[in-house]
Amino acid sequence: MSADVVAGPDGKLRCPWGVSTEDYVAYHDTEWGKPVRGDDALYERLCLEAFQSGLSWITILRRREGFRTAFAGFRIAGVAAFTDEDRERLLADPGIIRNRAKIDATLANARVLAGWRAGELDALIWSYAPDPATRPVPRSGAEIPAVTPESTALAKELKKRGIRFVGPTTAYALMQACGLVDDHLAQCSARSTPQA
Repeated sequence: MSADVVAGPDGKLRCPWGVSTEDYVAYHDTEWGKPVRGDDALYERLCLEAFQSGLSWITILRRREGFRTAFAGFRIAGVAAFTDEDRERLLADPGIIRNRAKIDATLANARVLAGWRAGELDALIWSYAPDPATRPVPRSGAEIPAVTPESTALAKELKKRGIRFVGPTTAYALMQACGLVDDHLAQCSARSTPQA
């Protein structure tokens, strides 16, 4: 058994971060690494990953409902219509991370994406998913990269198209969270096909 896989309170083997809090257990088991499709759903994850930059994910996870309320459910069309008054409301909202640059990027990105065709964000992001057959299955946390050629290329393409606040590390975190890659450890029970 890998030293990096940990048994949770229910006896299931998980990635070590996935047992550190109850919030993480649920997120690890039901969301992280599971495919996310749809422009609005991917916009939400893109925004949350940007807000997470420099912070722990648990901070974002525990405020996710506050973010959803503040940002109109992360519906691109709704956020694109936000006004200066909405921006001021967001900067004063204790239910979210009140970082001016991240709020401005979230609003600007919605305005950019509102001009894209339906399904274009989904198609773009998923076009950078690597072939799972070519990716080694991580057996320890040390084998999970922070950046890959695909995440670097995705970040570059998003930036070229006007999307702000997403670098290669944020793009890779997005890829992990949205199931473009499966970085659950080999023996993790949440892996699509656990391996010995």
